[in-house]
Amino acid sequence: MKTMLVEWLRTQGHAVADLGPFDTASVDYPDYGYKLANAIAAGEARFGVAVCGSGIGISIAVNRNPAARCALVSDSLSARLAREHNDANAIAFGARLIGPDTAKDALAVFLATPFAGDRHQNRVNKLSNPASGKESV
Repeated sequence: MKTMLVEWLRTQGHAVADLGPFDTASVDYPDYGYKLANAIAAGEARFGVAVCGSGIGISIAVNRNPAARCALVSDSLSARLAREHNDANAIAFGARLIGPDTAKDALAVFLATPFAGDRHQNRVNKLSNPASGKESV
């Protein structure tokens, strides 16, 4: 799925930095999630796409970096809401759970959807700075 999405994004006119892996050998997905999160945190990428079997592990790895807000999505609605409400800057897919057309549709919506701001901004600020969050009981 990663290779397909890289090729598809390029045909759509997007610049893509493929962070790997580059073959089908088993890898430790956290390494690639951290690479993606670090690229976002360093300003090398505005958005990122993460793929693993379920999408769960890679999204957890990306989200270890406070600069990254990675949403595991399975359709275009969850992709739109991730951008609109959470200002997600990375999207994760489970390659074993969704097909290529669904992934392309969700990614297209993700990239086209602006952050709504307003009432969501304070929440996003807390996501990016967990130490500043205050619990309400």
